[in-house]
Amino acid sequence: MYLPRSLISKLYLHLQNTRHPLSPPVLILAALEPDALCACRILTRLLKHDYIPHKIQPISGYADLERAGRDLVQPMMESNGGSGGVVVSLGVGGMVDLGSLLGLEPEGGEATATFSGVEVWIFDSHRPWNLGNVFGGYRLEPASEETQTETETATVTSALSTRCPPGASRGRIDRSYTPGKGGIIVFDDGDIEDGLEAEREAYMSLLDMPDVEDDGEDLGNIDDEQDEDLFSEDSVRVGQKRKSWSDRGEEESSGDEDRPAQRRRSNSSNSIPSSPQRLPQRGGLLSLRGNQTSALSSDPLEPPSAAQPPPAPSTRTLRRRLLRLRRQNERVLQNYYNMGASFSEPISSMMYSLASDLGREDNDLLWLTIVGVTSMELYGRSSAGIAVPVRSSDRAHGTGWMGIRGTRIRQLLRDEVRRLNPPDLSSSGNPRNAIENTGIIPTTARSPEDTSIRLSPEPRFLLIRHWSLYDSMLHSPYLFSRLKTWSEPGLKRLHKLLAKMGVSLAQCKQSYAHMDMMLKRELRTKLLKYASLYNLDDMVPPVDSDGRDRAGAKDGWGFVRSWGWRATLSAQDVGVIIGALLEVGKPVDGAAQSAPETVLDAEDDGTAAEGEEWIRRFWEAYDALENIESLKAGLPTAQFLHRAIYRTGTSLINKKQIRHLRAFRMCVVKDGPDVSLFTHPAALTKLALWIGEALVEQERDTTGRLSHGGRGTPLVVASLNEKRGVYVVVGTGGGGGPDTTFLDREAARKRKQAREERTKAKEEARRNKAKVREEKRAARKAAAGGDGNGGNDDADELETESEGSDSESESSDDDDDDDDVGQKRERGYGLNKFGSAFQEVVAETNARVRIDSFEHCVVEVRKEDLGGFLESLSMKAVVG
Repeated sequence: MYLPRSLISKLYLHLQNTRHPLSPPVLILAALEPDALCACRILTRLLKHDYIPHKIQPISGYADLERAGRDLVQPMMESNGGSGGVVVSLGVGGMVDLGSLLGLEPEGGEATATFSGVEVWIFDSHRPWNLGNVFGGYRLEPASEETQTETETATVTSALSTRCPPGASRGRIDRSYTPGKGGIIVFDDGDIEDGLEAEREAYMSLLDMPDVEDDGEDLGNIDDEQDEDLFSEDSVRVGQKRKSWSDRGEEESSGDEDRPAQRRRSNSSNSIPSSPQRLPQRGGLLSLRGNQTSALSSDPLEPPSAAQPPPAPSTRTLRRRLLRLRRQNERVLQNYYNMGASFSEPISSMMYSLASDLGREDNDLLWLTIVGVTSMELYGRSSAGIAVPVRSSDRAHGTGWMGIRGTRIRQLLRDEVRRLNPPDLSSSGNPRNAIENTGIIPTTARSPEDTSIRLSPEPRFLLIRHWSLYDSMLHSPYLFSRLKTWSEPGLKRLHKLLAKMGVSLAQCKQSYAHMDMMLKRELRTKLLKYASLYNLDDMVPPVDSDGRDRAGAKDGWGFVRSWGWRATLSAQDVGVIIGALLEVGKPVDGAAQSAPETVLDAEDDGTAAEGEEWIRRFWEAYDALENIESLKAGLPTAQFLHRAIYRTGTSLINKKQIRHLRAFRMCVVKDGPDVSLFTHPAALTKLALWIGEALVEQERDTTGRLSHGGRGTPLVVASLNEKRGVYVVVGTGGGGGPDTTFLDREAARKRKQAREERTKAKEEARRNKAKVREEKRAARKAAAGGDGNGGNDDADELETESEGSDSESESSDDDDDDDDVGQKRERGYGLNKFGSAFQEVVAETNARVRIDSFEHCVVEVRKEDLGGFLESLSMKAVVG
């Protein structure tokens, strides 16, 4: 089932009203990613405020999720002696059948005994949804007994779609729904309600269809089948008594010798012949009507359809129609699953919407939301899946992270910052406020007690407040791709840019916090002045022609928060630090911990020990989110990781180790001092995005355009995990794909609106035509002088029928044309399809592959099987 966005607080309010100190704790399953981490922090703040006990369980992958279901979720079931409860899934399990994976829907069990009081809430930004979670996932109500006929009574299993719990209709929860019976509930961010109507109809139709064996036969065309049914000997003939299912089965099982006798009995018992007859002339029919003739019913020339019901289709025809309908619905669902992976609204943003609906929003929750949303951009999670960020120069619309949708989310966050952090009017003449209004990057707080959130014109540099200006620019993935700083000419371009800005190397290599104040004041102005010379138009937030920041909207500005005099960090800084803590771990003795040292058992390949290490890092990052000292202690780890990314990316490009295969480019990281860092999928993803952005710019400079329809060439990066003997493989899109989810929803909404307007116009035209006909009819009656002739009335009736049929055909043609226009752009264009491609390769080859990550574009391949795996993968479609 799914909960509409407008009812987002309904389930939480019920939980709040029904919890007591002896209630079982709410179990929170959180993915090991910054967005889920921030959402978990927001949710626990809400639960603590309402004194609701809870327990957090980090989940590293599907195997860990299945283990949590066996050890933690199943004991909660009432059938297992538990007392039920609520399980909240944050970034976990939205793409799989969560009920079966957790053991809440055991195979072979009674449908009415599933879930047993356990209710699972799903917050997930991964797409596509598992439609079983969205439109199913409920405990079936008991079937009812119905009377079929007066002489035959049987127990009929009600349609599954009608056995939803009260308050839920066809998988959608409304205001009358009462929680507590258990089930899977998906929190909709708007995509389900607006964009999955066709999938919903197909899913519900399949749910209610009877089981019919499908032997894969060619079903042909429905029109040919209808003609075959009308003129075949198996069909019901004119004048013959309609038989029941049992009679028809006996008739079909009888021999061919009985059929002539049946035909003779049929023809002798009725005066209407079975062969087609010519219809009477229209003039004769009108004259009969005009003379008030009552013998029409006995006229032998009367069409058969007026005397007998239409012939019923045969059993074979009905079976073929049912199979065709089932295949069509299955094709709709399969097309949805095959579109490719993408991301929707961040779950931290969804959680903030819940807090806002409850009236609990404050600066702390807003800051966690901003960090979660920013982390999605850092990891390349967009509406085109994991892909290279899209720049404004690449597309005329939908620029940046998440395209149009991302722009709207950031603007809403900026509005919330202004609302919860109003300017201090009493200190409007303060020089510090004047400095902020000029667009200077803030590096200190306003006062020792200042914990406010501010907007800042953040440049696309990395950790600029905590590094030197030179290191911050050198390790920026944006400048790495545009200036090509992996080579000597690229470094010279960077030095030349600094020289044009009037910044010496000695000054820019010292800490940014200690740079000359005048240089920091003029930094943004100089960057805007010289950026276009080096193709760096997106390096800093743009301004209008009059020098203002888009009339105060501050498009492209980032977010900064202070913790008094202790620290001032941007949301990007926090996202980078939290990500490094999850991927590398806390520093040990002044150096970052590169990889866990574990002793492997004979039966263990190291996955369990690796998972335990990742969970330990989760708690370190969880604590750092609300402990500024722990957050500052993670700065060296973040700097260490990004130095390693820069070194590895530079080495791969300079040594020409990136190969161009048929469907994608590919490189392998298997030696060097930093190879152990990239055994974590998230760290390897950052490296892949870093290299991928550089390749996109390289391709643009070489050919003047991007391949793959303007999306750029996809990239596959593999890193060797020597201890476990596997390669971690990640596939990223080439970038440039549209904001498909948002655009599809917008196009569907526009088509629906246009269809409604066209229907209203046709209704108005139909009423006008009816009015004109009435006027003509009245004029003809007046001209006839009331002689009682009904011919004019008959002509009026025929004219009305003709115009009505023309109007209906015109309406259907317009709707078909409208649907064709809407389908010109294929749904799923530009999405990351590496997950589907990986599964196809596994099914076709003997490669030993482990797919355990919630990111389906990440897999593990045995060291010996990598060559064959990549060779087979190169023949697949990896981007829509």
